[in-house]
Amino acid sequence: MESGPITSKLIAPCGMNCGICMAYLREKNHCPGCRFFNSKEPVSIARCIIKNCETIKKTKFCFKCVKYPCTRLKNLDKRYRTKYGMSMIENLENIKKFGIREFVKHERVRWVCPKCGGTINVHRWKCFDCGAERSSIL
Repeated sequence: MESGPITSKLIAPCGMNCGICMAYLREKNHCPGCRFFNSKEPVSIARCIIKNCETIKKTKFCFKCVKYPCTRLKNLDKRYRTKYGMSMIENLENIKKFGIREFVKHERVRWVCPKCGGTINVHRWKCFDCGAERSSIL
């Protein structure tokens, strides 16, 4: 499956860019992204406490919540910073500061493979399309 363009609809309430996520990029058991719900949605998304938060149901992003950043978001952010070199809280702060359109423009540049133009997969540290290692392309 070739990766598609990163859009604002692929930015999850927690600040995750679903367009760079392995679950979104893969063909088998493809995830539509956190903002889309259907009966075939992976259990992990259907049960996501952040996605199902009452505030998120009323607003688009976690930074609009009075509890921001909540413990769950802090824990998720710490795991992603440690394992994948990406911060959801930093993403949310950039969305808050620059707006979603500018954030998405930046993400399209940040996660594009300079070798083939494909998408760099945040979970595998390589281009999903050509397989170039992240360390050799970033």
